[in-house]
Amino acid sequence: MNELDGVGELRAEEILAALDDEQRQVALATSGPVCVIAGAGTGKTRAITHRIAYACAIGVMNPQKVLALTFTARAAGEMRTRLRSLGVPSVSARTIHSAALRQLIYFWPSVFGGRTPELLTTKTRFITEAISRAGLSDSLPVSSREFLRDISSEIEWAKVSMIAPEDYSEETKGRPERNRVSAGQVAQIYSAYQSLMRQEHSIDFEDVLLLTTAMVEQERDVRERVHDQYRFFTIDEYQDVSPLQQRLINAWLGNRQEICVVGDPAQTIYSFAGATPIFLNGFTNRFPEAEVVRLTTGYRSTPEIIFAANSILRSGSMGQETVALNPHGLPPALFSFKDESSEVQGVVLEISKLISEGVAAQDVAVLARTNAQLSSLARECANVNIPYQVRDNERFFDRSDIRDFLKRVRQASVIPADGITWLEELETLAQPFVTSASNDGITALLHLARELNADASFSPKTLRAYLREVEDRVEQNNPPVMPVVTLATLHAAKGLEWDFVFMIGVNEGILPANDYSVDEERRLFYVGITRAKRHVSLSYRQNPSRFLTEAGLL
Repeated sequence: MNELDGVGELRAEEILAALDDEQRQVALATSGPVCVIAGAGTGKTRAITHRIAYACAIGVMNPQKVLALTFTARAAGEMRTRLRSLGVPSVSARTIHSAALRQLIYFWPSVFGGRTPELLTTKTRFITEAISRAGLSDSLPVSSREFLRDISSEIEWAKVSMIAPEDYSEETKGRPERNRVSAGQVAQIYSAYQSLMRQEHSIDFEDVLLLTTAMVEQERDVRERVHDQYRFFTIDEYQDVSPLQQRLINAWLGNRQEICVVGDPAQTIYSFAGATPIFLNGFTNRFPEAEVVRLTTGYRSTPEIIFAANSILRSGSMGQETVALNPHGLPPALFSFKDESSEVQGVVLEISKLISEGVAAQDVAVLARTNAQLSSLARECANVNIPYQVRDNERFFDRSDIRDFLKRVRQASVIPADGITWLEELETLAQPFVTSASNDGITALLHLARELNADASFSPKTLRAYLREVEDRVEQNNPPVMPVVTLATLHAAKGLEWDFVFMIGVNEGILPANDYSVDEERRLFYVGITRAKRHVSLSYRQNPSRFLTEAGLL
């Protein structure tokens, strides 16, 4: 008996019925290797989750031996939600880092011995100390958050590219410098950072991948147990795989071929962090018998937005063009401003109009090339009382109001109240936390509760069940949606979508940014435009980006 027999009795044909012909082809390819090239907004997550559910329904896959991998906690959470609704809640859907960390912690006592090292969630303190130990504090802008972030990113790139500190200078010849720091200085900081990590018995997320890879490769008992646990692999956003991540995937897979990858070369925007589309583009070289499926029907955006996006793809000779299925909408809007201040005021005014016309704040986003551009936007939104959230690395569940609220929910779940539903009780518990000054996070948690309450597959509907869902999100750092306008960098917007998108600073020197690959900047521009479902507005100051011409907008 497979898992679907006991959860809603979903039949295999019902799973397939929800798919278009191309998506159905993905689902029917139940045995690997399979490669899916999916254009933006073509329903790739639907296709691969239905493939897993269908394969489990017909007995080809054991859901408890499936590992579905992606690159963000939010995407992993979405996959788990979809798989649960399809009747296969026991499928493991995780980020690569999360899956590796679980294995590392589990096997650490038997493989490495001693206490498990402390996992760093941020490198800032260690990098600051490493700069000091390298004797560079007086010559580098150590008080600059942007500088420290650049050094952190460079070390991360080196580690996922499997470049040791002593090889850094030689391996990075020709790589653009950041913030006037030389390759030799980065190598010194990198070496001091690694030494400090060993001294403090700490590891970072890149070490998690390195250690887990070595453990699976070198320890026969670990390898056999891991291979027995996971026999079927699905990897989303495969264009974002780094050399180190691919090495770990190879270790997990072994000499088997039960692997399905999905990606879009046109959305490779993390080369600076070690991501490369070489493994996606070369998949059929490694697996000559692989079935290749292309998803080309665009469900997210209007024809006008897709036309502009396809024009960008043709200009850069990249990616999979898509065919629009949605009704026509307004053409992309283009605005010119004299300076940044007038641009910010103009964009916020347009957002105010949308909200006054009944558009929900969470359906609007403003995207920029850099974090620095978002600061003035945030100030202007605050000035006109537009609720907003800067999408950054702050962990939602670390906020004091969120922790205090969830503590109350845990206390209440021990002795459930009589005569009221769990949702009513949750709303009552939330009342003391909801104030005019700070209510976005609590409101988001209540919104999640209402969604779960309406989800027929979510059972039992109790406070304890709700807490299990929230705690799973805590582990994956997958916060619920907040009812506010999103301000985000183009990189942070990857994988997300909104009805209305404003892209600011579409200027030469900003997008494309100087000292970066024009091809990658073009892909970044493409990602930005394809985040919009109903309408996209683009603005520039004085010197418009070449990408506006390529997209047919100028």
